[in-house]
Amino acid sequence: MQAQTMVFERKQHVALISQDLPQMQPDQIRAHALCSLISTGTEGICFNRMFNEDSHWATWVRYPFRPGYSWVGRVTEVGSDVKDIAVGDRVAARRGHASEHILSDSEVVKIPDEVASDQAAWFALAKIAAMGAKVAEYHLGDDALIIGAGPIGQMSLRWAYAAGCRNVIVVDPISKRLGAAIDGGATSVIDQPVAGIESAVRGILGGELPDIVMDTTGHPAVFSEALRLTRDFGRMVLIGDTGHPEQQCLTSDLLRKGLHIVGAHDVHNTPQWNTSTISKLFFSLIKQGRFNMQNLNWHVFKPAECSKVYQMISERRADTMGILFDWSDQ
Repeated sequence: MQAQTMVFERKQHVALISQDLPQMQPDQIRAHALCSLISTGTEGICFNRMFNEDSHWATWVRYPFRPGYSWVGRVTEVGSDVKDIAVGDRVAARRGHASEHILSDSEVVKIPDEVASDQAAWFALAKIAAMGAKVAEYHLGDDALIIGAGPIGQMSLRWAYAAGCRNVIVVDPISKRLGAAIDGGATSVIDQPVAGIESAVRGILGGELPDIVMDTTGHPAVFSEALRLTRDFGRMVLIGDTGHPEQQCLTSDLLRKGLHIVGAHDVHNTPQWNTSTISKLFFSLIKQGRFNMQNLNWHVFKPAECSKVYQMISERRADTMGILFDWSDQ
């Protein structure tokens, strides 16, 4: 049996190809795709090869490269050893854009009936943002500044809101993103570039700077601005993964203000905090109405339109938020 699979065959070239599926084992399931969400930041960097060739990105992006890691499907077959998953269940998996996958039962998370598939598809980006929330060590009443209102920024501000932050300020020069930020729990938004916003931030916080600043952008120039905007002895969390880390510069703010800088990454899993545990929490918060996922998916495309999609990400990323591939009729 074959599946339709998306691949980057070389820089700035994507194709939809047919690929043989492996033989299903007793502890595996077969699932047909419903939708998959593009990680516009990560996949844009990979598609355009916007990274140093001696970076971890170059080690990862080898051709043919299979993009995507936010996949939702419906189970069509289960192996004899699978106990907790049934045919007809919807599942989320960290797999690439494809019409079908053979999956270990341990790598999927069941999606509750109350959670729509197009919202569940955000589970992987919510998980990445949750790694930032974990190391941010939010306390009730903290003031947080989230730099960037793209997909990771949207999930990051929602974790800060769910964690009980008093003020969740979001800054992004792309004003159309900020409506979704307010829907998600942002208490204040600033629609301008991060450089030069200190007075605006202090105005919101009664003359103070935030306890936690989170850089979700992946733009190296933001790093030094984030340090400038963090209060004395505060915490600056770096979650945006740039392809050019040599352009991120420390400033005197680190020593002068006694700052804590901590990095957060998708691979920082523990037995207690990983894709499975975070996804289940994410789905629970959606069910409870504590994670507003409305108005985040701005575009839906058929897989055959993949060339147009990645061109749009490359040329007009500011016009995008959630981009879904709809696999339902493949």
